[in-house]
Formats: sequence, C-alpha cells, structure tokens
Amino acid sequence: MTVPCFVDANVFLYTQDVRDPRKREIADTLLARLWGDQAGRTSIQVLNEYYSVLTRKFRHAVAHEVVWADIEALMAWNPLPVDAEVMHRARHLELRYRLNWWDAMIVAAAQLQDCRILYSEDLHHGAVFDFVQVRNPFIEQVNEPAPPEYVAPRKVSAHRPRGRPRTAV
Repeated sequence: MTVPCFVDANVFLYTQDVRDPRKREIADTLLARLWGDQAGRTSIQVLNEYYSVLTRKFRHAVAHEVVWADIEALMAWNPLPVDAEVMHRARHLELRYRLNWWDAMIVAAAQLQDCRILYSEDLHHGAVFDFVQVRNPFIEQVNEPAPPEYVAPRKVSAHRPRGRPRTAV
C-alpha cells in the first residue's frame, strides 16, 4: 500500500510553468503517480495559493478556466479545510519547530491527513516534523545515481602504495 503524500502549492504550480521544462516534467510525473496510487493529499490553503498565483502571476499564460478545472479535479483528493484543529496543530508546530505560520499550516495539514511525505520546494529537504518528512522532488531528481553504463573515474592516490612491490610475472 502506498503511503499518503501531501503536495504543496509550488509542485502544482510547476505543472503550469513553461519557463522550467525540467521541473514541469518532474511535477507532472509525480502528480500522475500520486493520482494512479490514489496517494495524493493537499489542503484548501494550498488550492487557494495555487489559484491565486496562477491567476495573478501567470494570468496571461494560463486561462482562469484552466486553473479552475485543475482545482475542480483536485477536489477528488478531498483537500483538508482550514479549521480550528489545523490552526491548533499549526500553532504547536510553529512553536516546537520555529516554523513560519504558513509552513506550519502546511505541515499541520499533512500530519492531520496521516501523510508520511510532504512534497515541497519551500521547506528544507529532508526535514522531519514528527512523522512527516519533507522531500523536494526537484532536488531528488538531481541527486539520482548515475546510469549503470556510467563508470566513475578511479581516484588516483597521491601517496605511494603500501606493502611490498609487486613483481612482474
């Protein structure tokens, strides 16, 4: 079974950003996997930010109808509303981890949906808040291991080898 994964607004935003094709492809692939696994989670706060940024910053690039269609589709993820429980949890996280308020709200929403992974570019990659680990999907792609056909160059030591010299056979 796939664990629930919380997605922050910046990941959704890259699906519409034509200026960075690499991040757009990574975001599209991640969201497609989460849709397929039915593991995607988010919050109303995230959807509000997504809508606001796209209709303000990218208003000439993305039609409002397209943005709203995305929001409607993401309602299938049953986004967590901002309520008193989220705010109380966020306050606890803000004090415990010294998070800014909006990041604390995101982490609180992830925790209240039992997410183990929070995909975000805004929080520190690898940070753990109780049981939620932050992953920046754009960093992880950069740090993938080299393909199998790649052989790393062998380091040459500046020191003389130890032991007896080998004799030629």
